[in-house]
Amino acid sequence: MTKSPELDMSIREKILDAAAAAFTRRGFSKTTMDDIAKSVGATKGLIYYHFPSKFDIYLGGYELGMNKVKQAVEPMADQGGSGLERLRQMSIAHVRNLMINPKYHHLIHQGVRDQASESMTVRQRESLMELNQLRKDYELIFRGIIEDGVADGSLRAVDPVLATRVLLSSLNAVDMWYREMDDQSEDKIQAMAEGVVDLVIGGVQAH
Repeated sequence: MTKSPELDMSIREKILDAAAAAFTRRGFSKTTMDDIAKSVGATKGLIYYHFPSKFDIYLGGYELGMNKVKQAVEPMADQGGSGLERLRQMSIAHVRNLMINPKYHHLIHQGVRDQASESMTVRQRESLMELNQLRKDYELIFRGIIEDGVADGSLRAVDPVLATRVLLSSLNAVDMWYREMDDQSEDKIQAMAEGVVDLVIGGVQAH
């Protein structure tokens, strides 16, 4: 009997969710395939059916995490308004996504650094390079809006490359202290994200 692609996708995402949470708690090196299988409530054989190795699970989580944040942020770049207004909305969407999906942000941030010594196949190395390029392309969206803001006068005459790196580093630092809470509503997440962004963007806003 042929399995439904929708069912496969559902299982894959459950595996990636469980793995991202485990990598956040224990670190990549200390997390085993048994740990992931236990979290999913599946056999280790089912995990291997979808992912040949633990590093392939990491790559899948990296891709899913990048797609989630890109889908949340990219529409804000295409809205009307000044560079500052669009940058603020993009930054709020970025922080909201981080608060909703902290384990994926943590996976992305720890991964490239911690997996530097990981033994990879040619296919895995090429996949990682493609994902790193996806992350760079995401940063370019922010850089383009900063350039727009400098041009329209809503942002100070800053170096767009440096400003993009400082901005995203500051926004991503939220995952150092933020912890998901059961009683945290969408309104509270929105208010917290707006507060973080207003503090960070103050340094580049034109006065």
